Amino acid sequence: MAAAAATVRRGSASSSASVSHAIVLAVVVVACSSFPPTSTAAKAAPCSSQTFSGTGGEQQSYASCADLPRLGATLHYNYTAATNTVAVAFRAPQGKGADGWVAWGINPSGRSGMVGTQAVVAFQSSNGSLVAYPTVLDSYAPSMAPAAPGDLAFPVSGVAAEYADGKEMVVYATLALPAGKGSKFTNVWQQGAAVVNDVPAVHPTTGDNILSTATIDFSA
Repeated sequence: MAAAAATVRRGSASSSASVSHAIVLAVVVVACSSFPPTSTAAKAAPCSSQTFSGTGGEQQSYASCADLPRLGATLHYNYTAATNTVAVAFRAPQGKGADGWVAWGINPSGRSGMVGTQAVVAFQSSNGSLVAYPTVLDSYAPSMAPAAPGDLAFPVSGVAAEYADGKEMVVYATLALPAGKGSKFTNVWQQGAAVVNDVPAVHPTTGDNILSTATIDFSA
């Protein structure tokens, strides 16, 4: 089935980023491309009403945002057509508060599901710091290790994370979109309820956790 498109709004918000360190972890992220008409996930505030604290450093405004259809998540972004780059701020509740993790990415392979997605992941480590980095979802059981630049299908920079409103996590990144593939992609996002020994535990494999994918056109 075709992936559903997220609701996109134009507006602005302020954001910030704190530099994070990377560690190796393993986690299964599952997503599919169909959406039933109802959802049991908690409803987030519309993306146009969200603001960012700016406590992590330089503030940034985002011209567009999308209310993603699952897991109470939103995506704020600035698309630059001249360079085909997009700066994003992905915001979502962590499962079970500070014990959880979040992830977001796009699939440059042309497929509608998870496999082939290049993602950014974030969570709170055992020492209390936030960890955020890019990784490649090359199977339904990816290693989720931090990806070396040579392993990425497109460059990713400025990866960082912070908390928002004390209960949601924001992940920041700038993506240089793949040449010749335009600005429309499948985007995939996820959340999990636990991180054990600095390794995110497997997320639920039912309900919204396996329905968290949609198409997005950054230039629309």
